Amino acid sequence: MRHPMLLLSGLLAASVALPPVARAEHPRPALTGISHIAVYTSDPAATNHYYADLIGAAKVADPEVPKGVRYMINATQFVEVLPLPADAGINRLDHTGWKTANAEGLRLYLADKGWKVPEKVTRNSDGSRSFRVHDPEGNLIEFVQPPTNAKAPKAPHVIGHHIIHVGFMVRSREAEDKFYRELLGFKPYWFGGMKDDKVDWVSQQTPQSHDWLEYMMTSGTPATGMPSDMTQQHLGVMDHLSIGVVSVPDSYKLLASESRVPGHADKEPKIGKDGKYQFNMYDPDGIRLELMEFNAREKPCCSPFTAENPKAE
Repeated sequence: MRHPMLLLSGLLAASVALPPVARAEHPRPALTGISHIAVYTSDPAATNHYYADLIGAAKVADPEVPKGVRYMINATQFVEVLPLPADAGINRLDHTGWKTANAEGLRLYLADKGWKVPEKVTRNSDGSRSFRVHDPEGNLIEFVQPPTNAKAPKAPHVIGHHIIHVGFMVRSREAEDKFYRELLGFKPYWFGGMKDDKVDWVSQQTPQSHDWLEYMMTSGTPATGMPSDMTQQHLGVMDHLSIGVVSVPDSYKLLASESRVPGHADKEPKIGKDGKYQFNMYDPDGIRLELMEFNAREKPCCSPFTAENPKAE
């Protein structure tokens, strides 16, 4: 029979020799498309006229920000309008929002990858769950798990029912790709520019939908901040949302026949470099809303499409 002290020593030695048990990382939950874009207003009445009367979205209370307003495009996509902060300068974009099947799971996944995340998700009064992070260039990004009982809004005159992409100013494609493509799994869709040999726009779709994020490339680096020659008008062109429609010319004709074309808008629809018909309108603070067709009518410049096009909801 072994001496008790020798037996204990052997057990301790065995426990020290055992390899550490690796902690399993959390899987990345599905990212199922665009939730919203949040913008600032310096004139709430004028902004309400634009989104409610001209665009036709349904105005509802904001369950996250008491002084905010939501303009619903469909049951889970909307434009969030917030009061203009005193320190906004020329900026009118607060954040973009992306839908996930599991907000808490995504928070844990990003934490496993070393990304700075809040200690917990927020439970909102509409039943949604959300949390926010900053991307490599400091853009505020919100991930939203929509409520299970989300209902279509009463918006019979909304010009389109699907936000198919949002875009914002980006200085370093490489830096942003580390977050959106490598961590979140966004997949390439299309890239192009005003000239064939220059990349001005880079589009990538969420992993589990055909909604996309568009990098609006500009000069400088994340360290240099806003380009010195940037204007509010130019920034509003870059920070934008797009509503998909089957026919832009037909949608434009409808808006014109009902006197719903904003004062600040293109003169007429045109085909963009990606081969899709588009029509640009601007809210009172200059944020661009781009009506865009789901499918191209011409061959795109610069690169082919590498994923399926979005569809109407």
